[in-house]
Amino acid sequence: MSNLPSVAYFCMEYGLHSDFKMYAGGLGILAGDHMKGAKDLELPLVGIGLKWKQGYTDQRIAENGQPYDSYHNYNYDFLEDTGVKVTVHIRNVPIVCQVWKTEAFGNNPLYLLDTDIPENGERWITGQLYGWFGEERIAQEIVLGIGGVKALRAMGHAVDVYHFNEGHAALAATELIREKMSSGLTFEEAWNQTREEVVFTTHTPIKEGNESHPLDKLEYMGAFNGLTLDQMKRIGGDPFNMTVAGLRLSRIANGVAVLHAETANKMWKEVAGRSEIIPITNAIHTPTWVDERMTQAYENGGDVWAAHMEIKRELVDFIFNRTGSQLDAEKLLIGFSRRAAPYKRSDLIFSQPEVIEPYLESGKIQIVFSGKAHPLDDTGKQIVSNLVAMMKKYPKGVVFLENYDMTIGAMLTRGSDIWLNNPRRPLEASGTSGMKAAMNGVLNCSILDGWWPEACIDGVNGWQFGDGFETTDFEKLDQHDSDALYDTLLNRVVPTYYENRDQWVSMMKESIRTTREEFATKRMLNDYYTKMYQKG
Repeated sequence: MSNLPSVAYFCMEYGLHSDFKMYAGGLGILAGDHMKGAKDLELPLVGIGLKWKQGYTDQRIAENGQPYDSYHNYNYDFLEDTGVKVTVHIRNVPIVCQVWKTEAFGNNPLYLLDTDIPENGERWITGQLYGWFGEERIAQEIVLGIGGVKALRAMGHAVDVYHFNEGHAALAATELIREKMSSGLTFEEAWNQTREEVVFTTHTPIKEGNESHPLDKLEYMGAFNGLTLDQMKRIGGDPFNMTVAGLRLSRIANGVAVLHAETANKMWKEVAGRSEIIPITNAIHTPTWVDERMTQAYENGGDVWAAHMEIKRELVDFIFNRTGSQLDAEKLLIGFSRRAAPYKRSDLIFSQPEVIEPYLESGKIQIVFSGKAHPLDDTGKQIVSNLVAMMKKYPKGVVFLENYDMTIGAMLTRGSDIWLNNPRRPLEASGTSGMKAAMNGVLNCSILDGWWPEACIDGVNGWQFGDGFETTDFEKLDQHDSDALYDTLLNRVVPTYYENRDQWVSMMKESIRTTREEFATKRMLNDYYTKMYQKG
C-alpha cells in the first residue's frame, strides 16, 4: 500500500478503551474507531492528540439526584516514551511537550503530547479535556496543532495529508504556513500550498456550537505563530471561528452524514473561499462494538433471538449491579445513551405522561438512560437530574446509569431491544451509537436525522418516526415529534415485540444485513482515501 498518501490525523480526543480516559464522547469514539480501522487495513495513518492527565469528568449522581463532577489523576504504564520533546510558545513562555506513543488497543500509532512534565512551570495545559474555556482552550489547541506538527517533524514522519477532525486542530495550519514562509514563500503562496495538504471534518450542525475566539486573545496567547492580525482575520474571521478556519485552510471538507453535509453547506454558505463540504458518513469499528455471539448466530444461520436474549440478560444483570434496579429481561427494553444536550430531547418520551405512564408503571416498557452533561452546562445537568427523578417515579420502567463511558455504551448497544433517538432534526450530525445497535440486531426507532435516513427501511430494519418534519418553531416540532414517537412506539413497536416474535426476529436480521458493511470503518476509510486523502 506504499502508493497511498501518508496521513496525520489530528483530534482533541480518542476513545480507544473505557479505562484510557482520553475521550469525552462521540468525537473521540469516532477517532478511536478511525485509528483501529486504519490498523486493520494497514493504512499509512498516524494520530496526533493530547495526553489528558484527568480525562474528561467522572460524573456521579448525588443523594439529591443532582449530577456532580470529580477529577482523578491517571497514569498509564503502557504508554511508550518516544524520547521526543518539542517546544511551543504560549504567552511568550516556552512550553515543552513530551511525546508519548501507544498502539496498545489494536490501533495505528497514536502520539499524545503532554505538558505535565518538570520542564514546565505551567503544567496544567493537558490537565482536563474540555475542562475550561477561553485562554486554557487556546493553550490546548496551540499544543495540539502547532505542537503536533512540530512533533511529526521531530520524529521524521513524512506527511502528505493533515486531517483536522473538528476545528480544534486548525492552528496546525499556522505552523504549516509559518514553515513555508520561513523558506521564502509569501503568505498567499504558503496558504495556497498548505490548503493542498489539509482536509477537514466538521461535526457540529449548530452554528453557536462551533468554537470561536477573540483575535486579541489568540494574539496574547501566541496562537498567531508569526502571522499578522490581518492574515489571521482572513483565515478565520473576527472573532476567529475555528470551523471557518478549517474550511478556508483545507482543499476539501466533509460532513459526517449525507444530511449533515447538506446542513453544513447551508450553514457556512456565506463563508468566502471555503472548501466544498462533501458527505462521508461515519462508521464504527465492528470488532470493538459488535458482540461476537450475535455475529456468529447471524452468519451461521443460528438462533439470533437466543443470542440476543443471552446478551440482554447480561445487560439486565449489569444494570442491577450498577443501580440495584431489577429489570425484566422478558419485557421490552429501550436504550437511550448520549450527551445531555437540549436538542437531543432525552425526556421526549415523558412529554405526555397520561399516554406513557401506564406502560412505565407496569414495566411493559423499560427505558435505560445514560449520558453526561458538560461540567459547565447547567441545562445539561438539569436534564440528567430530571432523568434521575423519573427513575425514582417509575422504578419498574426507568433506569439512569451514571458516569456514561465506553463500557456502558457497549452494554446498551448490544443488549437493548430498541435504540431510541429523537433529536431535533437536522441537529444530529451522525449518531454512531445507532450503527452499533443496528449491527447487534437492536432495532433503531429514530427521527430521520444523522445517519438513519441512509439506512432506514421503515418497518423492515427498524422504524422511523416524524417523517423528516422540520421547523424552527421548537414548540411545534416537539409536539409533532412527541405525537409521532408515541404513535410508532405504542402502535407499531410494542405490538410487534409482544405479539409477533417472527417479524421482530426478521427485522433484527435485516438490521444486521443492511448495516454491517455500509457502516463499518472499512467503508468509511475507503471513502476518506478515495474522496479526500488522494488528490484528483
